Amino acid sequence: MGGFFGAVSKSDAIYDVFFGTDYHSHLGTRRAGMAAFDSEIGLQREIHNIQNSPFRTKFDDVFDEMKGNAAIGCISDFEPQPLIMRSNIGVYAICFIGKINNAESLIKQYLAFTSGHFSGMTGGKVNNTELVAALINQKNTFAEGIKFAQLSIDGAASILILTGDGKIIAARDRLGRLPVHIGKKEDGYCVSFESFAYEKLGYQLEKELGPGEIVEICSDSMVQLSEPQKEMKICSFLWSYYGFPTTSYEGVNVEVMRYRNGEILAKSDIEKGNAKDIDYVGGVPDSGTPHAIGYANESHHRFARAFIKYTPTWARSFIPNKQAERNKIAKMKQIPVHDLIKDKNLLFVDDSIVRGTQLKGTVDFLYNNGAKSVHMRSACPPIMYSCKYLNFSTANDEMELIARRVIMELEGEEGFNYIDEYSDGSTERGKNLRKYICEKFNFASLEFQSIDGIVEAIGLPKECLCTYCWDGKG
Repeated sequence: MGGFFGAVSKSDAIYDVFFGTDYHSHLGTRRAGMAAFDSEIGLQREIHNIQNSPFRTKFDDVFDEMKGNAAIGCISDFEPQPLIMRSNIGVYAICFIGKINNAESLIKQYLAFTSGHFSGMTGGKVNNTELVAALINQKNTFAEGIKFAQLSIDGAASILILTGDGKIIAARDRLGRLPVHIGKKEDGYCVSFESFAYEKLGYQLEKELGPGEIVEICSDSMVQLSEPQKEMKICSFLWSYYGFPTTSYEGVNVEVMRYRNGEILAKSDIEKGNAKDIDYVGGVPDSGTPHAIGYANESHHRFARAFIKYTPTWARSFIPNKQAERNKIAKMKQIPVHDLIKDKNLLFVDDSIVRGTQLKGTVDFLYNNGAKSVHMRSACPPIMYSCKYLNFSTANDEMELIARRVIMELEGEEGFNYIDEYSDGSTERGKNLRKYICEKFNFASLEFQSIDGIVEAIGLPKECLCTYCWDGKG
């Protein structure tokens, strides 16, 4: 995943971009960077590895190292960025968020056409940000180049550019899978992925860019370079997991959506007569907690935090590349509250069940601490497909997904012809999938949110949402 923030101001912009970028740290854990423009110095750039230290620690010297009234920043799970490019349309800094599925073919096509070259990373890989820039540079203007890049890319690309004369160009990906907000205050404008980031810095919402929309901003104006497209497919998973609780996308607040989502899960259980004898409802921290609050409120079961994550010294559990390391970190972070676990019937709501490996460890941990039973609820449907648009799941093989593995074990490859049935808990195949996972992970019961339920919780028309990871419809 990843996130970006940029600002153009009549005064220094470094402060706002430093904190605005830091407010996107929940979206990426590998690399971070900032670029700034000053009329005397020109473009400046600084990039750091943030795998073992937070953004603020790595960039605490930026106020001494960088200055300018225009700047951009990026948090990334992948390539180092922003990059500074010199091209036929000028010198500029660029960062992007999204995913390029056809990168290799685009690279080969570009090299054959231009006889040019790319800077190689470890293993000869090409930084996808440089590839985006190479596509943009094939046209005569930034707007034309961005549209050409987005049409060429199989995947998604939201782009942020800081020009060599101190302007910012922001472009939302072609189908609006990711959000891009424009904020305004007295002395300038900003661009942000997360809405709370600019609100916290004193900006007011000027507009959310539409799908494919491109704008150019300076300290006292915003000019539309390309109108928005009508079709939108914003990622539903932003609400169920990735989005920060205080943010809003398309006018829908993340925390409020999660409460509604939990309520819908509870209503479904009540209608089916499921999980009646529950002592406490809790969320798998942290993103499962608001879903669980909604569930507890609707079901009238008491909410409790039976275990707490110890986060002051342990990094986020999905940072390491190796699953064994992720499992170890997840285990070390779980601190039990014995009085809320021993001899209790517990129901937990998790934001999703992807591979299931860490969840298995969590349930074992609860039973080892005396739980009488552990029921599990997923706040989204079974994940059947690896995301091909936003890198939300790092699974390289769809067989890493627990739902896929179970289908294979139950029915072999033939079962993949019935994915819709396996997703639906009311069908025989759907019941078998849930029963099999319960036996495998020692759940007392398991239910998933339905696609209709999560669409209802978000409150936007289904045709505006991407649900690819659940039903293959992107």
